[in-house]
Amino acid sequence: MSVTGIDLGSRTIKIIEMDGQEIINHSLYDTVSFYRNCGRIADGEMTVDLAGLGFSRERIIATGYGKISVRIAGAEQIPEIQAHVYGALWQSGLQDFTLLDIGGQDTKVVQVRQGQMLDFLTNDRCAASSGRYLENMAAVLGMSLEELSSFSEEAVELNATCAIFGETELIARIVEGHPVSHLAAGVNYSLYRRVSAMLNRLRSKKIILAGGGALNSALAKIIARETGSAIYQLPRPQYNGAIGCCAWAWRHETA
Repeated sequence: MSVTGIDLGSRTIKIIEMDGQEIINHSLYDTVSFYRNCGRIADGEMTVDLAGLGFSRERIIATGYGKISVRIAGAEQIPEIQAHVYGALWQSGLQDFTLLDIGGQDTKVVQVRQGQMLDFLTNDRCAASSGRYLENMAAVLGMSLEELSSFSEEAVELNATCAIFGETELIARIVEGHPVSHLAAGVNYSLYRRVSAMLNRLRSKKIILAGGGALNSALAKIIARETGSAIYQLPRPQYNGAIGCCAWAWRHETA
């Protein structure tokens, strides 16, 4: 059975098609461009030309930030946390872990035991603990996200708890003459500090990183150093929610 999973993220739309246990197609789109160019709203639902995008409509499962306000016509919908847990189980093969998902505008921490969600926490009220924060701070430093993710040592302390005030504080540190590498490490450390309370409450010996934030290798090093946990980076961290949609469908089809 071919299943298409759609994760309607705040910054990007992720689509995965799986045939049984095999990923056969995948694409990532800017959210605004996707809604403008690929969808048509009618009767409160969005019709997406999946065939035109190269995906099957045999069975469609949708999740994500955007499903709260936009329903994909013909799609089954599952909760975002559930999709991410199924995706992490499928991609990692682990059964006991804490999942840290850093998305464009929110962060989720989920504790999983014996393949089942035990507890979860989210921070969706402030962009300072999300991928958007990293994007903004990298822009202030004049570097790419990839370059930002290279720095985790000799971090300059950044204490602002708001994304906007964080930019102001970073500019002040630049004026003080700190090396850019130390400032970049400070940005990565500041993101860790914002999610550390959730990680400490739902700590495991194994932490799986997902979402766009998982591409930040410096953050992975910092979390490993500060928590003492083993860090697992998924093969397709940004697609985890979409993969979870397909994995959910496959498990329920065969249950």
